[in-house]
Amino acid sequence: MEGATLSDANLTNSYFSSSFIGVNGFGSPAESKYSMMQRMTTSSSSPSLLNDGAKTFNPVNSPTSSLFSDFGALSISQRRKVSTQASCPIQSGRFHVTLACFPLFHQTPNPAATEFIPKGAPRMATMAQSTVQAFPSPIFPHPGLSSSTAAALAPGMSLSAGSSPLHSPKITPHTSPAPRRRSHTPNPANYMVPTTASDQGAHIIQKETVGGTTYFYTDNTPAPIAGMVFPTYHIYPPTVPHVAYMQPKANAPSFFMADELRQELINRHLITMAQIDHSENPDVPSEVDSYHSLFPLEALPPPNRMQKTSNFSYITSCYKAVNSKDDLPYCLRRIHGFRLVNTKCMMLVDMWKKIQHSNSVTLREVFTTKAFGDHSLVFSYDFHAGAETMFSRHFNDPAADSYFTKRKWGQHEPPPPRQHAGLLPESLIWAYIVQLSSALRTIHTAGLACRVMDPSKILITGKTRLRVNCVGVFDVLTFDNSQTNHLALMPQYQQADLVSLGKVVLALACNSLAGIQRENLQKAMELVSINYSSDLKNLILYLLTEQSRLRSVNDIMPMIGARFYTQLDASQMRNDVIEEDLAKEVQNGRLFRLLAKLGTINERPEFQKDPTWSETGDRYLLKLFRDHLFHQVTEAGTPWIDLSHIVSCLNKLDAGVPEKISLVSRDEKSVLVVTYSDLKRCFDSTFQELQAAASGSL
Repeated sequence: MEGATLSDANLTNSYFSSSFIGVNGFGSPAESKYSMMQRMTTSSSSPSLLNDGAKTFNPVNSPTSSLFSDFGALSISQRRKVSTQASCPIQSGRFHVTLACFPLFHQTPNPAATEFIPKGAPRMATMAQSTVQAFPSPIFPHPGLSSSTAAALAPGMSLSAGSSPLHSPKITPHTSPAPRRRSHTPNPANYMVPTTASDQGAHIIQKETVGGTTYFYTDNTPAPIAGMVFPTYHIYPPTVPHVAYMQPKANAPSFFMADELRQELINRHLITMAQIDHSENPDVPSEVDSYHSLFPLEALPPPNRMQKTSNFSYITSCYKAVNSKDDLPYCLRRIHGFRLVNTKCMMLVDMWKKIQHSNSVTLREVFTTKAFGDHSLVFSYDFHAGAETMFSRHFNDPAADSYFTKRKWGQHEPPPPRQHAGLLPESLIWAYIVQLSSALRTIHTAGLACRVMDPSKILITGKTRLRVNCVGVFDVLTFDNSQTNHLALMPQYQQADLVSLGKVVLALACNSLAGIQRENLQKAMELVSINYSSDLKNLILYLLTEQSRLRSVNDIMPMIGARFYTQLDASQMRNDVIEEDLAKEVQNGRLFRLLAKLGTINERPEFQKDPTWSETGDRYLLKLFRDHLFHQVTEAGTPWIDLSHIVSCLNKLDAGVPEKISLVSRDEKSVLVVTYSDLKRCFDSTFQELQAAASGSL
């Protein structure tokens, strides 16, 4: 990093932190002594990682390059073994090797040593700039680095930690630099620099001191490349072609994420943060076990009319709650009036807690409580905001059964087209089949059975994302203490899961729950054979027909066939669209931090007992620049509002480009011609002055 001294905030804060401290230097008391910030006034480049100011890109000397290198070269797995077969040039102090925080050497502070760093010194106070010839190759073998050979310890160094994790600390201290090195952000230059033997001898040893412990690692900065040119200003890249051509709307916003996705996320946030008015709902307790802020997810019927569910034969209710241990929202499924007499069933609960699948709601814990005024059993699941059941999505319309129930079966008139019959598209049904069968496959492989394959217990988020809910409830409610082998009946339950899957698919194909009734099965299959493919019909018949042998969910894979790849392709395309929307918000977040800094400078009433501080010196230029951004008018005197103008000027300021700009005072008596690099210098120095005063350095 060319001798720069990093501040504490930039070491301890995550790259993706949403706070201002340490992300762009905003609010960091130590930024006034951040020498890297002082060199940003004459530089420009693409945005950096830890500091969003722009710098001239030099693959070796620029702070941007070194920061990219830190993240790209040091993305090391915690379990990766360290090969040690090269000599180390460090001669002072006692050393031992530890792997818990990704350091190479662990140095015990020794006041007599020449490299002893006082306790009060800032972390990364020094950077070893000498080229270390004792390390002919990178210390850590990693694909992002050059081809590595084994590195060895110098004589006298102990290998107490070895390569076994048993000798490493179990918990990494919160001040450790390890999280900073776990990022997998690559250095763009690494993909263009051919690694040669001559390049491997110029590795720089970086040194960090954390809590009296010094960590050493190599700086694998690539060599300069002739012909590589990066833009000197920040830009919004155009939409990638493979996403642009799939956009259904030609007028999609170019600077912000799609309105549909934004609205969906906002709705999820609102549901997650919703709270109940306890004055109107006195029956809902304020706290249950370690959960608080309960919010009913289902309408609570009057106590005298509460009905047992058809699935569990118990009265149930569902709440959103926040766990006080981790402050995360969860879904609580309460079984009313159930007394747990034996805790042996927790063996099955532990098995369910180990299942993590994208199409299954994860069970977190099961506990009993009297907070509701009775003996209740509570299942805690992951909370998925905005989810609705398959029943409410597809089977809650009373008119949906009209086509199935009113048609005169047995007559030979041609059926109307599927789109006019109110039936679901076959592609949607296959998407549901792939996801449900995938969840069953994982559950059955773990030796368990779903037992809740029902439209009222299948959640849908977004357009087609399915999750099986309420898993494990039946295993606890029907637990038999008299049995010695509690998993003996699981094969039978797994066969029942396949039958239930067939009923769900048949109901979707008929778009009616009446189709799965025994007296209507023949009519339903006739409807399927007329409107859908033979593969879908054969799959339903296979699942609903009794077999002499035990069936497996894997047996339906040949019937799914290449449709599995169709669903995988649709999922990947959806991922591409969301990533493209996320890329827009990366630039928007950088500009927001820039505007936040600018807002702390403009129109400040008083600073250092000077009421005219914001109207003089460098601050006056920034005030005129603010007017240039937001307060321009047309020839007719009407406000001129152009978002592209604001975005372009802010990007040029952040990059400090040499382009000139005319700033006119409000009385039009003064016209100042300055460059964006001059404005950036004024901007950085002024904000550092504010930070120094906030931290008490002035």
